[in-house]
Amino acid sequence: MKVLIAGGGPTGLTLAIELARRNVEVRIVDKATEFFAGSRGDGLQPRTMEVFEDLGVLDAVLAEGMLPAPFRVHLNGRFVEERWMAPLQEPRPDVPYPNAYFLGQSQTEAILRDRLAEFGVRVELNTALAGFEQDVDGVTATLSTGEVVRAAYLVGADGGRSFVRKALGIAFEGTTDESFRMLLGDVAADLDPACGYWFASEDDPMSGVMMSPLPGQGLFQFGTPLGEEDTDPTLETLQAKLDERQAGVRLEKLTWSTVWRPNVRLAERFRVGRVFLAGDAAHVHPPTGGQGLNTGVQDAYNLGWKLADGAPELLDSYETERRAVAERVLGVSTELMQRYADGDESAHERGEETQQLNISYRTTDGKLVAGDRAPDAPVTAADGTPTRLFDLFRGPHATRLVFGASAPAEPHAYAVLRPGQTASGAYVVDTDGHAFAAYDASDGTDVLVRPDGYLSSRAERR
Repeated sequence: MKVLIAGGGPTGLTLAIELARRNVEVRIVDKATEFFAGSRGDGLQPRTMEVFEDLGVLDAVLAEGMLPAPFRVHLNGRFVEERWMAPLQEPRPDVPYPNAYFLGQSQTEAILRDRLAEFGVRVELNTALAGFEQDVDGVTATLSTGEVVRAAYLVGADGGRSFVRKALGIAFEGTTDESFRMLLGDVAADLDPACGYWFASEDDPMSGVMMSPLPGQGLFQFGTPLGEEDTDPTLETLQAKLDERQAGVRLEKLTWSTVWRPNVRLAERFRVGRVFLAGDAAHVHPPTGGQGLNTGVQDAYNLGWKLADGAPELLDSYETERRAVAERVLGVSTELMQRYADGDESAHERGEETQQLNISYRTTDGKLVAGDRAPDAPVTAADGTPTRLFDLFRGPHATRLVFGASAPAEPHAYAVLRPGQTASGAYVVDTDGHAFAAYDASDGTDVLVRPDGYLSSRAERR
């Protein structure tokens, strides 16, 4: 089986890794002539950090990125106070990565490309999807190079202007607000890179310039609203915005910039036959709350194992599960955007609603095969060494946990025992009681954890 992916951003790369580690043949093509070089989606949410741990890229992300920095607020050039978007949280037994992490998108993509290369797969640049047709057995795609590719499935991870979505004729429902524009850019400035900065005027403290540090680059991500008179996202425009706030900061260079307009859209469908949409091709978010990149990565994490499995009910569940999530997350980021536009100070604060840990695929219709995110917990391996439930889950397999009783003699099935309990076969010991508590388990509780870290109702709480 072969899967063709159009789009070499975070979504396409995550999907390619998911497939490659399951020994599925995959090609990933991108129309760009060179890899993206800019910060864009620089916030990684706690759930994405868990996904990255499973994919084998977390150590690299932790090494290159940084925890949220405090923001130093200046009004009319005068330092006023230091603020945090969200207080830093200590790791918990069930949530090992409770804080967002910051890393420029181009750096995240490079890490994912390096991981994909370990499976012998590389992004094919300057190679656009020119057309495709599908039948009951597969998809025949024509590339801009003239090559014709036959694949079992095609996935459009090709951004908000998705060629795949347009070719399928799928409506991209939503709005674009032309009355509000935001200037984003990556700039160098003589500021402490351990802090973020907010420069504003005393008479309008909510309309200002935000400068967030970009780890490892000596740069800051610059963001501010644009007026009607501002046309070009140049270094001179950025400098003028700072000067208006009496920041007293001189920008030294501009390495990337863009003008963003509130574009909030959701595809009417995420699938037509053997063709799927994921990431920005399926949903476009405001930058507020840092949801877009993270939602796309988790689209891919949901879809990859289902494509590899190929079961019709699993393929059907992708759209049902992920479209509902995208709709909810769009609501969160849009609300934050509106609060920002209204001058609400709380727009700069972040809570659990942006962490994506509480995403659930439960519904009341009984049609879905999944439930909630499977939490982590520290346990002790049979040989007495400390381990975690996430260590058991890591990899492309599903995992069965049987609490307080023997597990079936099958791969990746474990008994989770209280101290003093015994069972045959593979087991771990819940020395501190965190695993039983996290799963609200009693003896005999049987849980199946899907490859994407969600509980499967086919064995849940049996």
